[in-house]
Amino acid sequence: MDTASVANRLVELCREGKFEQAYDELFAKNAENIEMPAMSEGPLGNAKGLDAIRAKGKAWGEAVEEMHGGSVGDPSVSGNWFSVPMSMDVTMKGQGRMNMEEMCVYQVQDGKIVREQFFYDT
Repeated sequence: MDTASVANRLVELCREGKFEQAYDELFAKNAENIEMPAMSEGPLGNAKGLDAIRAKGKAWGEAVEEMHGGSVGDPSVSGNWFSVPMSMDVTMKGQGRMNMEEMCVYQVQDGKIVREQFFYDT
């Protein structure tokens, strides 16, 4: 798949809440996940390798008390990179309800996502 096809498929799967399927179809086994510097440590911090990214996703899900809504915007593609704006209205355990907005940036090589990085206010 080319970058635009990967981007469109990721958006489709995220909008449907099919995150595990996105990992299966679109991510390279050695993909890396990068958070903002203030959030780079711990179980919700940076992750390298698909198994670590899956574990991080599971930890995130376990930290959510209630999901109230959210959105996944349309992708913007440039060469081997694409970005997608995302938002969530979520109540996190022990932290209360919050609205989160982020820009998610992805790098594609050989038809697979090899890097995802999240940009948001901390």
